[in-house]
Amino acid sequence: MTESPSPACLQSSWQRAWHSLGLQPASGLHAQLLEAYRETQRHYHTLQHLQECLTHWEQVMQRAQFPGELELALWFHDAVYAVKAKDNEAQSAQWAKQALRQSGASAEQIQRVQDLIMATCHQAVPSAADAQLLVDIDLAILGADPQRFAEYDAQVRAEYSWVPGWIYRGKRRQVMRGFLARDAIYSTPHFQTQLEAQARRNLAVLLG
Repeated sequence: MTESPSPACLQSSWQRAWHSLGLQPASGLHAQLLEAYRETQRHYHTLQHLQECLTHWEQVMQRAQFPGELELALWFHDAVYAVKAKDNEAQSAQWAKQALRQSGASAEQIQRVQDLIMATCHQAVPSAADAQLLVDIDLAILGADPQRFAEYDAQVRAEYSWVPGWIYRGKRRQVMRGFLARDAIYSTPHFQTQLEAQARRNLAVLLG
């Protein structure tokens, strides 16, 4: 199971992202984000997921073209999560846009962060290098050890507890088959080497 960083590591990541951008976040923004990830309707899209993403980020940050934008996009990519909504990524990107604009970010910085967050819709394999890295981090859970993967699967089901079982199982299997059908689940060499084989084993077990 991926180890989660301590609260001090979360604070360090937050400060590093803004420092890399040459900006200062608004007072209270960090606390607001942490509180958002603690909302009761969340079971998978929680601080645990954010922490796991940041742990993976620590291993690959030197590969990013725009590390500040990518790290901040990780912080915001699930900032808004309503279980019945279909625009969570867009709403999360909008929150990031407002926060960056308030801090004096350039239009280019804002656009890069928004584009990265929207890549986590997972509607297509991204072509841009930083987006590939971000999406691979977001999908790293698919290559977790079997115990964590089973926990993740149960957490996702809990978030969709309002969906009848037969509908949920069909939709879930459709999504997972889509990942398994790809030539490679992960786009970057690092994650292909580290997680591709385990992700395929996990998905094969899930799909039975």
